[in-house]
Amino acid sequence: MKVSIQHRCVDAGSYRAERVKSLFNVDSGAAFDLDVDLPIDDGDWRIGVVVGPSGSGKTSIGRAVAPLYAPAWPADMPIIDAIAPAGAFDEVTAALSAVGLGSVPAWLRPYGVLSNGEQFRANLARLVVEAPSLTVIDEFSSVVDRQIARVGAGAFAKAWRRTGGRVVLLSCHYDVLDWLQPDWVFDTATGQFDRGAVRRRPRLDVEIEQTDWRWWPHFEPHHYLKLPKMIAASNYVAWIGGEPVAHLAVSTRPGLVEARACRLVVMPEWQGAGVGMRFLNAVCAAWLAGQNRYGLPLRSLFHTSHPGLAAALRRDARWTQVSGSLYGGQKARAAASQLRSAERKGRTTAGSGYGGHFRAVQGFRYLGEPTCA
Repeated sequence: MKVSIQHRCVDAGSYRAERVKSLFNVDSGAAFDLDVDLPIDDGDWRIGVVVGPSGSGKTSIGRAVAPLYAPAWPADMPIIDAIAPAGAFDEVTAALSAVGLGSVPAWLRPYGVLSNGEQFRANLARLVVEAPSLTVIDEFSSVVDRQIARVGAGAFAKAWRRTGGRVVLLSCHYDVLDWLQPDWVFDTATGQFDRGAVRRRPRLDVEIEQTDWRWWPHFEPHHYLKLPKMIAASNYVAWIGGEPVAHLAVSTRPGLVEARACRLVVMPEWQGAGVGMRFLNAVCAAWLAGQNRYGLPLRSLFHTSHPGLAAALRRDARWTQVSGSLYGGQKARAAASQLRSAERKGRTTAGSGYGGHFRAVQGFRYLGEPTCA
C-alpha cells in the first residue's frame, strides 16, 4: 500500500509569521508532504502500529488505511448497556474483563463520568465486541498514564487477536510496542518499516507477602461486594516493584477440612496483565502444599459472581467447578440462623444475614497442577 500525503494551507504573511521565517530560516509552513510504502496489502496480520512524534503524519496515514474508530457513547446510559445493546451479556462482560476493565462499579457508569483510564479501556472493550474487519485507533494510549497504557495495551492485544479482525494503532509512545507485540511497525520519525520482529513482553516479577487486614482499606473500594472481614483469615498481598497490586484472604471451613479463598482484588491499573489468576493459583498451591499456619495440605474453595473470573477459572485445568447458583439463599432463613447463634452466645441481636439477592454465584475447587495419566 502506497500512501501519498499532500496537505496545503494558506501561506501566512503577517508580521509575526514573516519574523518567524526570518529567525528560523523557514520559507513556508503551508505544505506538508509525505510518501509512505506500507507492504501490508496481503492482509496476513492482526495488529499494526504507526508510531512517531506528533505532527509526523500518523493520523493521515491511518485515514488512508481505514476509517478512524470514534464511537459515540450515550450520555446517560451505563457502559454495560451501551456496548452491543443487542449482543450477549456474557460477551460484553468478557470483553470488559479481557481489556482490564474488571471493576464492576465502573460498568454501571456512563462513559462520560469514567476516568481517562477507564474510558481508554471501555473504548477497547467496545472495539473487541464490535470487531470490525479493519479499523484504525488514533492517539492510542496517549491520554492515560504509562502504567495503564502498557498493561492495557497488552490486555487489548490478547483480546483482539481472538476476534480475527485487523487494527492499526496510531501512537506517539514507543513503550507500548513490547506489550502489544504487533505484526508490523512503521516509525514516522525514521521512515523504517519492520514486520515480523520478535518482541518479548516485559517480565513482571511478583512478590507475595502474608499479612493481616491492614492493606484491605487500600483494595476494598475496588471489590464488587461490601462484606465484613472473614473470621480467622490469612491475608496475602502481591507486590510488583514495591507497589501493592493484588489482595487475597484465605480462611478455613469448619473442621479444617478445606480452605476458603475470598476477597480477591486486583488494582485497576494492573487488571488485564494476568496477575490475578497467577496470584490466586500461587496462594492456593501453597495451601495445598501445607504452607499455612495449620501445617495441613488443604484444597481451596473459591466463589465468585464475576463472569470474567468464572470463565478464567473454567479454562484453568487446576480448577474444577463444584457449584453454580442463580440467586442467593433465603434471607430470612439466614437471619434466623444468625439469631440462634447469637442467643447461644448470650446476645439478643445478630447481623442482618445473607442471601435474598439475585447474584449468580459460581463455586470452584483448586485441585493443583494436572498430572499425566
